[in-house]
Amino acid sequence: MPFHMPQEESLDAAALHALQRDKLARMLAVVRFSNPFYREKLAGVDPDAAAAEPTRLPLTTRAELQRDQEEHPPYGTNLSYTRSAYVRMHQTSGSTGPAPLRWLDTAESWDWCLKCWSVVYRGAGLQADDRLVFPFSFGPFLGFWMAFEAACRLGNFCLAAGGMSTAARLRYLLDNGATVVCCTPTYALHLAETAAREGIDLARSAVRMLIVAGEPGGSLASVRRRIEEAWGARVIDHAGMTETGAWGFECAEAPGGMHVIESEFIAEVLSPETLSPVADGTVGELVLTNLGRIGSPLIRYRTGDLVRLARGRCACGRGFARVEGGVLGRIDDMLIVRGNNVFPSAVEGVLREIPEVVEFRLTPTVRGAMTDLRIEVELTEGADTADAARRIVDRVRDRLNFAPTVEIVESGALPRFEMKARRVKKD
Repeated sequence: MPFHMPQEESLDAAALHALQRDKLARMLAVVRFSNPFYREKLAGVDPDAAAAEPTRLPLTTRAELQRDQEEHPPYGTNLSYTRSAYVRMHQTSGSTGPAPLRWLDTAESWDWCLKCWSVVYRGAGLQADDRLVFPFSFGPFLGFWMAFEAACRLGNFCLAAGGMSTAARLRYLLDNGATVVCCTPTYALHLAETAAREGIDLARSAVRMLIVAGEPGGSLASVRRRIEEAWGARVIDHAGMTETGAWGFECAEAPGGMHVIESEFIAEVLSPETLSPVADGTVGELVLTNLGRIGSPLIRYRTGDLVRLARGRCACGRGFARVEGGVLGRIDDMLIVRGNNVFPSAVEGVLREIPEVVEFRLTPTVRGAMTDLRIEVELTEGADTADAARRIVDRVRDRLNFAPTVEIVESGALPRFEMKARRVKKD
């Protein structure tokens, strides 16, 4: 199979639909017989009818996968081939669920994962002479391994930056003339914070683009603006999960949303309450079926991500469905504060509009029948703490309909994150 098939990105709706159904039929032909996890789930399902209409297939949940791995340790039964066929193991970051999920890939499935990342790079406008730096430790988390190896496969110069301090990573990327940085939005901000402290002007560096993921921040206007101003570079968002692979990418031509890689995924948006489809443009839970990771597939997987899907030909020329505004939040992240449904990403979007805010942490606190929210905030040196606290309260009240308690803390008091930020603390 070719590593990248750009012609699939320009298909019209009918041709894309036919391609998806063909790939789904080929996957089901293997999975329904050889994969113990799905053999049981698909018992009694007509494969031809299901390939034509995927909603006939049962949904898959994270809880099912977790239970399967607990009952059949260490990898569960969602494996379509014998154990000797698998060459890689990655696991989730543990940010959701009671324990990380372990995920195995065959060489063929891994090639498919890299193919999806090549679509991310193509959408971002990666050039042959770009030099990419990956400022994170290479542990078992899937995403950055895919990003690194896909860029290597495309022939780009790749700089692994594990096992370094943040200051050392900055010197490393500057010394090697990196033009593209792949990291989380939080770490992009932390690199900028460290650069300012070290007297480094990132806007004068060779970096022209940051490809971010792992958090909603890449699609939050205030977060993007802060990163782009600090780096003097473009921010490109993308989305993926260890279980699914990279499924979404922002194209250079139309910022503020992400395309679903529909040549490799079937995307649905369902009501989390009724599990019925919602109309395009309506917020619902993203459900994905991946079409090429046959060694460890996912069929109609409830991602837990809340999105608003739009369809139509994009300015970039692609007909892939578009997640407007990126991932809006996760169902399991939602807080109910004084009767209001609040996502941490919405709070971050407000806080990043205030220039003095450097870092923050949220603590929901139950008081009687209601839940309040305490926001701990680090400010820039010399900031007027009383004025900043007042503006935070006013903006959160105006935007999110509740008044938080704001506590200004000393510089460096709050944790910094290389991977996904965990800014919600249980009281």
